[in-house]
Amino acid sequence: MTEEEIVQMAPGIMQALAPEEVEESPNGRPRRRKTDDPMSGLRKWVPKTRLGQMVMAGKVLTYEQALATGLPIREVEIIDALIPNLEDDVIKVNMVQRMTDSGRRVRFNVMACVGNRDGYVGLGMGKAKEVAAAIRKAIMAAKLNLISVQRGNGSWESSAGPGTSIPFKTNGRAASTRVTLMPAAKGKGLVIGETGKRVLDLAGVSDVLSQTKGQTRTTINFAGATFNALQNMNTTRVSEESKERLFIHKGRLLE
Repeated sequence: MTEEEIVQMAPGIMQALAPEEVEESPNGRPRRRKTDDPMSGLRKWVPKTRLGQMVMAGKVLTYEQALATGLPIREVEIIDALIPNLEDDVIKVNMVQRMTDSGRRVRFNVMACVGNRDGYVGLGMGKAKEVAAAIRKAIMAAKLNLISVQRGNGSWESSAGPGTSIPFKTNGRAASTRVTLMPAAKGKGLVIGETGKRVLDLAGVSDVLSQTKGQTRTTINFAGATFNALQNMNTTRVSEESKERLFIHKGRLLE
């Protein structure tokens, strides 16, 4: 490949095609890599959708461009190619037992959250007979459910300038759990339960105030309500004047 062809590639594909670094263990033997490594999946990826073919051809290089095309994202490799630095966190692992004629059937229900800590976060569920397979399905579902997060400086306590909070008050609901997120001044921190902190941290929000109602001890509903609150901000119409006044930016901060 020429240098021009290498430049016109998605960042994840460039990392996948780069020479592999062999990590050595303390005993001198090469360290075994994970079987579910996203980079290894990109090396074997054969796009099946129109958007996937555009990403592989270098016509779409960022997640923002992928959203602008209006095409649905149905391949998890598209997310790995456009945002290769996604981190994942397993929110909850539930074991579900069902009694059948052949005996007791055990399955696992997993909720996982992914994010780049800079304006993108996703939440997904996965079910399987084994924990590892359920986690893998949940992470894939979370990547396909990725949303952009609006961040801004909506607190009256903070000074003028870009902030690390949300621009305005927003509500989210999952079953009986309700979460209300409110803007906070810089340095206030995440004033919310531990489950909400994990979702907001991966989304790149570091200062927020909150109010919760319902069964907040239900981890899955608490995480879902927090995620829905972030998603509901994208459905609110904001004027250009308010965007400038509240320093609203959507998605990651592009340099």
